[in-house]
Amino acid sequence: MAENDPARPAPEPAVVPGQNLLGIPPTLLPEDHPDVEVAEAVREGADPRELAAGHPDASLAWALLAQEALSDGDDVAAYAYARTGYHRGLDALRRAGWRGQGPIPASHAPNRGFLHALALLGEAASRIGERDEAERIIAFLREADPTLVP
Repeated sequence: MAENDPARPAPEPAVVPGQNLLGIPPTLLPEDHPDVEVAEAVREGADPRELAAGHPDASLAWALLAQEALSDGDDVAAYAYARTGYHRGLDALRRAGWRGQGPIPASHAPNRGFLHALALLGEAASRIGERDEAERIIAFLREADPTLVP
């Protein structure tokens, strides 16, 4: 078969988009992470403010407050709430073995609160004119889970 023969299958790409080239295993927050309890309470209609007060270490509670503030047009409060959720999530990720890089898959339910807070932090940063931070967050999200960023 000739090299340019259209019947010949194309070679597999050397790099698959979103592929973890460093071979770093994904970081998975524990199944008993507070975000799991907060997610259940939200499904039951709990107030995000009460959840944040009762579970200050739950990124999801802060993300919900950030989302609410963005909807209300309070971009500065949204930024503060999202940053709190982001930092609480970083603390939890580090306790789970994360060393500043590698996958944090959204397919793992306990990771979603952190990823949601991170995405909202990017949105709030963009709204208050922090373009560089918003771009860094997009890159962070892409590294954490490429399915989250187009």
